Amino acid sequence: MNAQGWLDGLPSLAVYLTVGLVVGVESLGIPLPGEIVLMTAALLSSQGHADPWLVGAAAVLGAVAGDSIGYAIGRKGGRPLLDWLGRRFPGHFSAANIATAERSFQRWGMWAVFFGRFVALLRIFAGPMAGVLKMRYPRFLTANALGGLVWAGGITAVIYYVGVVAEPWLKRFGYIGLAIAVLFGVGSLVVVKRRAAKAHEAARAAAEDDEPEPAGAPAE
Repeated sequence: MNAQGWLDGLPSLAVYLTVGLVVGVESLGIPLPGEIVLMTAALLSSQGHADPWLVGAAAVLGAVAGDSIGYAIGRKGGRPLLDWLGRRFPGHFSAANIATAERSFQRWGMWAVFFGRFVALLRIFAGPMAGVLKMRYPRFLTANALGGLVWAGGITAVIYYVGVVAEPWLKRFGYIGLAIAVLFGVGSLVVVKRRAAKAHEAARAAAEDDEPEPAGAPAE
């Protein structure tokens, strides 16, 4: 069953709890489709099956709580935790991905947490990695809360209004109108995600440039 069919069969309260739980577990560091569940719930809210404000609020609370728990676990578990995650989820927590995330965090600090909310890979790294690197919790919480608010609020608002606009368009223009409305919403999200991804790539490139050359390396 797809996400929409599954959520559509739940009462409103269960939808909010599901959104908060899935987003929270993903933010904790376990790969789950938090963004897909949020987008689906936001679309359902445009059809009257849920309250968009509560959908967004559930996602924000899940994101902040999950990241904070991940931070605490990372701070306590340290490097052995990353090794364990690498064995448990090799596709996400590979040595290369861990090294990339670490360079981004060391160079950009709070901004890596904020923009990480918009990048799938960094979204699951943000909490545990910040804890492992002993980032000060007030700084982490500030970036975490702002990132969660912009990410969850932005996705909920865009998808909700796309759904609201799409319904009359679908009645007037059929599936062509629906396709235009959906493309507009997806395009808006892609622009935000691309900007976040570019910031992440810039952080990685800058961090790699700053790495010292190995001792004894011949000068060019």
